[in-house]
Amino acid sequence: MVTGAAGATINRLPVLLLPGDIFGSRLPAPVLQQLESPYSQDVSVNDCFKPISRYWDRIYRPEQLLSALPEAMRVLTSPAETGAVTLALPQDVQAEAADCPVGFFEPRVWTVPRVRGDAESLRRAAAAVRASRRPVIIAGGGVLYSEASCALREFAQRHGIPVAETQAGKGSMDWEGPMAVGAAGVTGTSAAAALCRDADLVISVGCRLSDFTTGSKTAFQHADVRFIAINVVEMDAFKQGAVPVLADARAALEELGGLLADFSTADDYRARVHALRTDWMTEAERLTAATGAAPMAQAEVIAAVNRAAGRRDVVVCAAGSMPGDLHKLWRTTDPKGYHVEYGYSCMGYEIAGGLGVKMAAPDRTVYVMVGDGSYLMMAQEIVTSVQEGYPLIIVLVDSGGFASIGALSRSVGSGGFGTDYRARNPATGALDGDLLPVDLAINAESLGARLFRAHDLASLEQALTAARAADRTAVVHVPVDPALRVPGHGCWWDVPVAEVSEQPAVGEARERYDDGRKLQRYFP
Repeated sequence: MVTGAAGATINRLPVLLLPGDIFGSRLPAPVLQQLESPYSQDVSVNDCFKPISRYWDRIYRPEQLLSALPEAMRVLTSPAETGAVTLALPQDVQAEAADCPVGFFEPRVWTVPRVRGDAESLRRAAAAVRASRRPVIIAGGGVLYSEASCALREFAQRHGIPVAETQAGKGSMDWEGPMAVGAAGVTGTSAAAALCRDADLVISVGCRLSDFTTGSKTAFQHADVRFIAINVVEMDAFKQGAVPVLADARAALEELGGLLADFSTADDYRARVHALRTDWMTEAERLTAATGAAPMAQAEVIAAVNRAAGRRDVVVCAAGSMPGDLHKLWRTTDPKGYHVEYGYSCMGYEIAGGLGVKMAAPDRTVYVMVGDGSYLMMAQEIVTSVQEGYPLIIVLVDSGGFASIGALSRSVGSGGFGTDYRARNPATGALDGDLLPVDLAINAESLGARLFRAHDLASLEQALTAARAADRTAVVHVPVDPALRVPGHGCWWDVPVAEVSEQPAVGEARERYDDGRKLQRYFP
């Protein structure tokens, strides 16, 4: 629950949590939730929800709900303040009865406001756009929350401004759209990287401009780059010294578009956007082309699943290298077709998250893309999906270890220690012994799923077809070669490397790291 609550708060998703708590009477003690603190009897494990909840309360008397529940709903329905709301319920209080006013139980509609921007802020933003020559838009999750995809596409096309998407904002643009340049930031496309690097104006729409999106503050290199930030959250609207537009994304785009009237970027800039976009499309085709290799490349698997999915189907993923590859390569056609959670590198989210998506949208086919390391964290919701009749198609991509962290370890000179499924070598004491007899496919089948194995492109395509026709949750197990990776495309990420080491590989990595840091910028 703690990780889920944190994920909800950082992504500004309304979630109500009702954990059980220590007895209000304090007679049964210590109980399961109790910490037995020597300085207070009013501490339980539920206190750990305080720093990750947008509202937190412990209900000692049932009548306290009369004031707590309206406050909880206020936060849950606030576009700016929403996140996890925690009401801790002592076990004895849960069973108590109390008189409440009848009106408290009457149905009530809570309206989520569509906040309009300040007129002066919008005028300043419009002036900044008109003065720009190479503007770029970065679309975040706020575009999807405010149902602004159509407004964004129209705005971008009308004014000739390319759009790059964050993980949360992917799906804001159709992959085929002429102003869509794909993923932004560390896991971004070559087109987005080049346009962001040279942009003289960055328009952040519903975006937090996080570390990945900004390439650890290296993505924007124009000497006079300026920022506009459209956001309902004041903290995000003021980042990078931006012109802040505190407003709903759709409302702000419509109002800003009205102020810009017939403004458009120059033909040569539109031509550059087109050329960069075409080059990226060619690169994406190369990366996802069938290799004939066995095991396959992860990008090849992603492309096969993408082809098998319908226009309204949903892909779900979370941890490892796959979210970055999906960010680059998944061809979105529907604003709700891409659901990738990256907060806290929450390994294990995939199958549980996919179940939640299927429950929310039972008319859509849900493809869960999960690596073997993340599968090991939490696979048991396969049982729940079978029990409740919510079929998923789970594509279990097996690299024989923790491929993502292994590659990151090697990139900083650390050799990928302990990231393969190998036994400890009695001769060396290291984890470089024999391969472990791990078969995750059999595990998935034992949890009630239909199992299909694939080893090459032809068998994968057959397995995906069979999985779609299965009578319950199906798992497609496909081995991949962890060495066949999707490269980066021009955006740096700050991963510190030891400054002092006797290992030559670490010293070389440190030199590359120092070179990257020279590009970092501070925007007051």
